[in-house]
Amino acid sequence: MPYYRVSGEIPRKRHIRFHRPEGGLYAEELMGEEGFSSDSALLYHAHPPTAIVKSEAFADVAAEARLSANLPLLPRHYRTQDLVGSGDLVLGRIPLLGNDDVRISFATADVASGLYRNSTGDEAVYVHTGSLRFESVYGAIDAVPGDYVVIPRGTIHRWLPAGASEQDPAAHPATALVIEARGHIRTPARYLSQTGQFLEHAPYCERDLRGPGSPALAEGEDVPVIVRNRGGLTRLTYAYHPFDVVGWDGCLYPYAFNIADFEPIVKRTHAPPPVHQTFDGPNFVICSFCPRPLDFDPQAVPIPYNHHNVDSDEMMFYVAGDYSARRGSGIGIGSITLHPSGFTHGPAPGAVEAVIRDMEAGRTMTDETAVMIDTFRPLLLSDQAAIAEDPEYPWSWARAARG
Repeated sequence: MPYYRVSGEIPRKRHIRFHRPEGGLYAEELMGEEGFSSDSALLYHAHPPTAIVKSEAFADVAAEARLSANLPLLPRHYRTQDLVGSGDLVLGRIPLLGNDDVRISFATADVASGLYRNSTGDEAVYVHTGSLRFESVYGAIDAVPGDYVVIPRGTIHRWLPAGASEQDPAAHPATALVIEARGHIRTPARYLSQTGQFLEHAPYCERDLRGPGSPALAEGEDVPVIVRNRGGLTRLTYAYHPFDVVGWDGCLYPYAFNIADFEPIVKRTHAPPPVHQTFDGPNFVICSFCPRPLDFDPQAVPIPYNHHNVDSDEMMFYVAGDYSARRGSGIGIGSITLHPSGFTHGPAPGAVEAVIRDMEAGRTMTDETAVMIDTFRPLLLSDQAAIAEDPEYPWSWARAARG
């Protein structure tokens, strides 16, 4: 739910003539969701955004990843450090998990991407390490570690790692978790008023959202754009560079939100994951686990209890700190775990006692940061993720319990 913004030059009223200084009219483009019935933005182009000169099929390397059911049923642990990847943030994605609602990939970007438009759904890109510049028809966002960059469906954009340019595409590598939805990624409705303002109990607000800067203006003719739709990838060649927007306004645009700006909700005893929810997707949620005061009841058990979410699979990406509940299980920074429906999971044996001892010794805060995705349909496993899997993880609870 980004709020209304205006950037660059726009006319006084919608859908009236907007004259170019050199003569002629700017070309108005409506970017709108749900068939004129939801959020939208109006963009004003120097050239018609409809002018294409070529359309070619393009190989979809990500589609070649084979997704299979989690059989035999097991909790899984992947070490992203073991994923050998390079390339750009669009075509260099390594699929890890997915279903008909969402695809979750990991990418190591060390070169600039080409122009890209995902027309199957919104994306949320979580920047783990390094810095990236996100450029789109709306303008640019400089993304740093901890940023979620939420990209509305249909936005033409590209990613440039720090130091990259069109003249020199090589750069300092950055890593990111990429969440591709088959629909829209939005702020949970319970955080918003009936008219869309963030409420006082919401764990973040409008001030925490960073929209694009000034519109990006670029020259060029016969410019290729990779377009994803449900049939695969196509390379469309545009007669003019799509970054020719002189102004736009509305409530639909890319934005960044940093996980450090999420305000944790604290209880006397342990609070369940919905208090960490950050975004809604189609049949999935994204949650942010951030440093927070430990549960403060004198008898509190200050880490998660064993739980079996019968309607969902849980994926967790451990991005910083020490996740106390998984102490001794092999989980570290950069780990991704999958705890599927049908499996009861919880803290490693001995972790509860260890945290209680820490509290008695004066510890008052957690220090872990993690991104969690809960899906309400089973997640399938990518064969490309198998090289990074820890085969001992499923037995870590029994191994710790037996000493």
